[in-house]
Amino acid sequence: MTTSRRHYHITTFGCQMNKADSERMAGILEDMGFEWSEDPNQADVILYNTCTIRDNAEQKVYSYLGRQAKRKHEQPDLTLIVAGCVAQQEGEALLRRVPELDLVMGPQHANRLQDLLQQVFDGNQVVATEPIHIIEDITKPRRDSKVTAWVNVIYGCNERCTYCVVPNVRGVEQSRTPEAIRVEMEELGRQGYKEVTLLGQNIDAYGRDLPGVTPEGRHQHTLTDLLYYVHDVPGVERIRFATSHPRYFTERLIRACAELPKVCEHFHIPFQSGDNEVLKRMARGYTHEKYRRIINTIREYMSDAAISADAIVGFPGETEEQFENTLKLVADIGFDQLNTAAYSPRPGTPAAVWENQLSEEVKSDRLQRLNHLVATIAAERSQRYMGRLEEVLVEDQNPKDKTQVMGRTRTNRLTFFTGDINELKGKLVKVRISEVRAFSLTGEPVEVREVVSV
Repeated sequence: MTTSRRHYHITTFGCQMNKADSERMAGILEDMGFEWSEDPNQADVILYNTCTIRDNAEQKVYSYLGRQAKRKHEQPDLTLIVAGCVAQQEGEALLRRVPELDLVMGPQHANRLQDLLQQVFDGNQVVATEPIHIIEDITKPRRDSKVTAWVNVIYGCNERCTYCVVPNVRGVEQSRTPEAIRVEMEELGRQGYKEVTLLGQNIDAYGRDLPGVTPEGRHQHTLTDLLYYVHDVPGVERIRFATSHPRYFTERLIRACAELPKVCEHFHIPFQSGDNEVLKRMARGYTHEKYRRIINTIREYMSDAAISADAIVGFPGETEEQFENTLKLVADIGFDQLNTAAYSPRPGTPAAVWENQLSEEVKSDRLQRLNHLVATIAAERSQRYMGRLEEVLVEDQNPKDKTQVMGRTRTNRLTFFTGDINELKGKLVKVRISEVRAFSLTGEPVEVREVVSV
């Protein structure tokens, strides 16, 4: 089969794991001879990488799919793929709903895209949602950025939070070996990437499934050990990791982050609710007191560290008083950023069938109140940057002002300053902060730090 001048388009919904999967699948398609098309209507292969966390993301997929399914009646050669979490959850039911689909594939099958497409080109309609051992990642992703990159370190999740579909759709935890992760990071360093984010649905669980224990009886491979192991990769100047679970967040990990100069002072640790009874019903396995202790310990080691998190309001049975406990936690801790959501029942999760669901009005009122508090606190937290010298890694041009470039501080604050993107992309620049806003900063460049890759 020839694929000369054939084009593909990928639309990605949802989390960073999905973005990383999409980059890998784009790499596979380019290896097969396909070229990227910005416009889905010009593409011969269209792939939707889907998310089931929120209902509206799922609905959006169906409306996009409907449009392309119509197009397929005029262009029978069009290949339609649904990948990701909706694909995993719906499986063959998706084919009944959209018979024009060629391939339905769960997240564990991202690295098998070439084999699966070959089956499609041979005339088959394919569903790949069975659990498999994830093949070691030898794909070369088509990275969306030239400065920052994701590196998967653990797939899947063994937690059983009562609101979450992730374990059903992404499978059990499977850690990559430290050696494979380091090889990928070394390649990124050679290619000029300055920042790597280590990625896992529950990254603190890294290594639990790998063989080996230390003489003291702890797992030989932990996220902390991995950070020490990859820290000196040449060319990579910054290391981040996400997403953390409070149950596994240790003082040893915090100490490593404080000791290792390349690890950024930014922690993303979802708390979901500030009320112990709600946390218990969510099956999160910690209390709000434990969460507060983690944050206090981080601040003892790194007083300036930025803390971001996720929170859900309107969980089934949440009382006004329980919601106020969430507000209290947010006010007490002072988050730099908080991803908030009203609870949305997901098929196949225990909480979806509980009878004490809250009305949309209550959920939306609570979400609004929480968001208002979050913005107020983030604006207060931003004040500490005023007049400070911050190191910013330049990622891109400011789309709203072409005379400015933008990048992030080590604490993950988006920062704008005047400069030429062609000269500064991928550079670390010392910036004097002159304007602060709730979620971003503006400043003046003071000096550019030249980084020489070894």
